Amino acid sequence: MGFGSYDESEQQNGNVDADDDGEGVSVHENDHEGTVRFETDASTDDLIDQLGEMKDDDE
Repeated sequence: MGFGSYDESEQQNGNVDADDDGEGVSVHENDHEGTVRFETDASTDDLIDQLGEMKDDDE
């Protein structure tokens, strides 16, 4: 079996083994309100330079 291949018998079998209790997922279960604040001694120019270095490292 090569990369991306699949077992055709699994595709033909429409049954899926899943523990589905029929309940939906609440996307608002962990909502919160608040603010986030960061304090740093670095200037905006320092942060932009650091970002540029990080981007250069990825290449």
